[in-house]
Amino acid sequence: MAVRKVLEYGTKSLREPSKEVHKVSKKIQDLVTDLLDTMYARNGVGMAAPQIGLNYRVFVIDTSKNDEPLNPVVFINPKIIKKSGGFSAHEGCISFPEVYTDVRRYKKIMVKALDRNGKPFVIEADGGLLSSVVQHENDHLDGILFIDHCENRFEVDNLLQKYNLPPVEEDKLFNGDDWQAAPEI
Repeated sequence: MAVRKVLEYGTKSLREPSKEVHKVSKKIQDLVTDLLDTMYARNGVGMAAPQIGLNYRVFVIDTSKNDEPLNPVVFINPKIIKKSGGFSAHEGCISFPEVYTDVRRYKKIMVKALDRNGKPFVIEADGGLLSSVVQHENDHLDGILFIDHCENRFEVDNLLQKYNLPPVEEDKLFNGDDWQAAPEI
């Protein structure tokens, strides 16, 4: 359909929670297509609806490697139903051009969602790229950004300043205390 303009960090709507999708309509199907087109055009591995200015609980990912065929996965109304452990991941975001940093993520996750046809599915990830990307994109739906999970706030502030982006919002930072409270998978 179309490659859409990606909102950059500092845009207020990136911090707003997204609305539940009540029907997988043609409008939502078109949104999914636009998300995939935009993600691939930007060489991303994930893209959430809020990043293109539409606050619906929809995101897409594709963690296939360069020599593998494309393997897009669509998540509509995703919910992380189990999470445990923790690991460090090096992440960037299409809404933060050129900014990459280490963040804390859950190692094991289980997510339930609807696919692009409205059919329910469950996916599990145990560390690595899939686990990071699903959590990263799911966070976008709640107005949470990857820098909120950063391991070194001062390093991130320096990076943001270098690219003329607003500083870390201190009140949004996760303190890491919830790692021990996560239910085991």
